[in-house]
Amino acid sequence: EQQAAILMQGNSMVQGQEEWGVTYNFTEICALKGSTVDIRCNYRYPSWENDSYTEVEESFWFTKMNGNELVDLRTDPEYSGRVQYISDNNNCTLRITDLRESDSAEYKFRFTTNQTRGEYSGSPGVTLSVTDAPRVPSVSVSPSGEIVENSSVTLTCSSDANPAANYTWYKRNGNQYLQPPSKEPQLVFRSIQPSDSGEYYCTAENELGRTSNYTSINVKYPPRVPSVSVRPSGEIVEGSSVNLTCSSDANPAANYTWYKENQTLFQGPEGIHNFTSISSEDRGIYHCSSENQYGQIMSSPLSVDVQCKCNTRSNLLSWWPSNVLLIMHFLQLCLFHIHSLQFYLQLAPRSVRMFRGFKPSAIPENHQ
Repeated sequence: EQQAAILMQGNSMVQGQEEWGVTYNFTEICALKGSTVDIRCNYRYPSWENDSYTEVEESFWFTKMNGNELVDLRTDPEYSGRVQYISDNNNCTLRITDLRESDSAEYKFRFTTNQTRGEYSGSPGVTLSVTDAPRVPSVSVSPSGEIVENSSVTLTCSSDANPAANYTWYKRNGNQYLQPPSKEPQLVFRSIQPSDSGEYYCTAENELGRTSNYTSINVKYPPRVPSVSVRPSGEIVEGSSVNLTCSSDANPAANYTWYKENQTLFQGPEGIHNFTSISSEDRGIYHCSSENQYGQIMSSPLSVDVQCKCNTRSNLLSWWPSNVLLIMHFLQLCLFHIHSLQFYLQLAPRSVRMFRGFKPSAIPENHQ
């Protein structure tokens, strides 16, 4: 197995009196989480004592005690399947695989002989620090659920790392990342605004690495004052097509209602009321209402004035065919009277002479 200890420091440590002792190669070791580390030592003891040869009966590594008993790492459930003792003469090596952060501790070697009081522990031992590059951060939003304008919102970033990670928040703006004023695990909005909507990235970093994660903020808010307009602009003539348009900034998108005075004309998400052929009866004052689940607001009034459609040429052309005969008859009648008058003037002297010789007695009785 490949070792992955990244830092070892300290002089060799010799523990013991006279000929009893334990020497550790390093007093401090720093290793990455998930790697394998070897902690080495060698030990010594007098070969002859109390009129007998010294023999090693037991040796093991430990980090803690269970009551008054030292716990052999090979029997510790936390190290099950991950520790190995390698012995060669008086050399002693502890190998730990798949390192965990919980493996950070002080490791000591102990051996027991057949001699009276022939037990010995090398103390102080070797301090192992298991470090880890930051894991992908967990990013949370509080309170959960929909975020409403002017509410208080907290973004929290956390990452498993050893040594502890430093945090930096960024807000994505297109392809740029703007840095809000926070280098803390939490980014707090006291009164969040629609302009705060967007993607927020949290970066967790220590000397072993850097990683990041993000969350999205979508701030909900009621409709703003609607903007109303009429198209086409300018003079509106009877029979033309006319659109009344209402628009309002809102999140979620607003629904619109058009009113003429107190009469409801239209309801829907588009906000456009269409007159396919407007008439003079459609002139008046119009209002638009914009509404979502967070509020409702009315527009300013919109005055619509419809002009009468008066086209002289058009009227004349429509009048002419039905009255052409009447005009011709009138002209003929005028010509007839002119000719009659001329004829009368020619006969006038004669008529006067005849009138002078006229006698009333010549008139029949039934004409008196």
